[in-house]
Amino acid sequence: MSYEQFAYLYDELMQDAPYDEWVRFVKDKLKKYQVDGKNLLDLACGTGELSVRFAKEGFSVVGIDLSGDMLAVAQAKAQEEGLQIPFFEQDMVSIEGHGEFDIIGIFCDSLNYLESDRDVIHTFSSALHHLKDDGIFFFDVHSTYKIAEVFLNQTFVSTEDQVSYIWNSFPGENPNSVEHELSFFVLDEQTGKYNRYDELHIQRTYPVEQYSEWLAEVGFELLEVCADFDNIQPQPNSERIFFIAKKKPSFK
Repeated sequence: MSYEQFAYLYDELMQDAPYDEWVRFVKDKLKKYQVDGKNLLDLACGTGELSVRFAKEGFSVVGIDLSGDMLAVAQAKAQEEGLQIPFFEQDMVSIEGHGEFDIIGIFCDSLNYLESDRDVIHTFSSALHHLKDDGIFFFDVHSTYKIAEVFLNQTFVSTEDQVSYIWNSFPGENPNSVEHELSFFVLDEQTGKYNRYDELHIQRTYPVEQYSEWLAEVGFELLEVCADFDNIQPQPNSERIFFIAKKKPSFK
C-alpha cells in the first residue's frame, strides 16, 4: 500500500471525522477505570490528528506509524502547535524499544488495515508487552455490518475546488473485507489544472467474538465492548465497535 500522495490528502478525506469524540471517549473511560497515568502510545497514528489532540489535553504522547510520509505531516502539525511529540516509523505488528505506557490506542479503525489473523494477534501481543500493569488498551474497528452494508459496492464522491475524489468500494478477497479504490483530483494552483492520484486501500474486520477471543489468548482481560461512541452494547446495525482491555493478572 502506498501512502506517498495519500498522506497529504488523508486529512481532506477525513475532515469530518469525529476526532474530538475519540478524545472524549478515552478520557471518560480512563476516569471510569481509574487510570491516572498520562503516557499514551498512539499506534498507527497517521497524520497525527489524535496525537496532537491528546497532547493538548495534557497527555505525554508517542506516535507510531508505518508511513514516513504520514509521520512527516504529523510532525509538522505538532511543531505548528508547539508540541514535542516523538514520532517513530514502525509497524504496529512488531513495535519495539519504547518502554511501557499507561494507555495504548489504535484508533480510527486503523486495525482494519491488517489483512491477516496473524497480524492482528501479533499486534495485540505487541501492545500487551508495552502496557503497564495497570494500563489500558483501546481500539476501534469497523463492524461486519459496516463492511457489508455501508461500504461494499458503494461509491462516494466529493467535489470541492481544491481537492475532489471518487471512492469506489468492492468486495475483498477475504471474508468481511473491502477494497477501496480512491481517485483524487488535486488543483495545481500554478497551472489551474487538476492532477490525479490513485490509491488502493484494503480493510478487513472480524466479528466481535473473534476479537474478544484473540485478546484473551494473548493475555488481555476484556473490560468493555461498546458501539458508536456510546455506552451501549453493539447492535446489528452498529458501525464502529470499541474494545477496552487490560492485562490479565497472570501477565503482570
